[in-house]
Amino acid sequence: MTTPLTGISSMATRLLLAELLAGFTQRTGVRVDMASVGGVDAAKRVQAGEAFDVVVLASDAIDKLAAAGHLRAGSRVDLVRSGVAVAVRAGAHQPDISSEDAVRAAVLAARSISYSTGPSGVALAKLFERWGIAEQIQSRIVQAPPGVPVGALVARGEVELGFQQLSELLPLEGITILGPLPPAIQVTTIFSAGVATTSVQPDAVRALLEYLASPEVAEAKRHQGMDPV
Repeated sequence: MTTPLTGISSMATRLLLAELLAGFTQRTGVRVDMASVGGVDAAKRVQAGEAFDVVVLASDAIDKLAAAGHLRAGSRVDLVRSGVAVAVRAGAHQPDISSEDAVRAAVLAARSISYSTGPSGVALAKLFERWGIAEQIQSRIVQAPPGVPVGALVARGEVELGFQQLSELLPLEGITILGPLPPAIQVTTIFSAGVATTSVQPDAVRALLEYLASPEVAEAKRHQGMDPV
């Protein structure tokens, strides 16, 4: 019997990986047990020496883990590009987000705002600083805990305006997705995978990564709100 592969990923790719890994198992007979947690927590677990075969995170996190010796050098494979969308609670007022100025106005008008602890959240915080409104809205920002979707806070009415990867907003009920951020301020994250140095099945992992990056799974990526790299 083939030994299952083990992996860890951020929440942004959870549903996509569930779909693709099922296809990989059907094709090869190799099962992949993937834990999906907050990206910050995932990186910490790898850094702490927890054994995995494959790691799927934002590309900058993958590069840092590789530089620290936790991933095999040269094993990074880029999988998807993921953009940020904006959501409000279902039935709530839908502000205009068609331009940078419109998004800025919507943020200033919102009673509460939330974004993730991942790379998109870091980029949004810098955007608010560039706009010169970071201090003004600081008391209204509700930081979603790692692993908790921003959209869940929006759906419960705890947050008026939520920003998160489109892939994480799509499956949630109780929200209205206003659309992606306009191109001028869109935050695009590349999610990549790498072979963990703790893996005793590196060849099997490389076969998995080849499948995850193949053109045949491109439509599944688009269906989950992401674009193939």
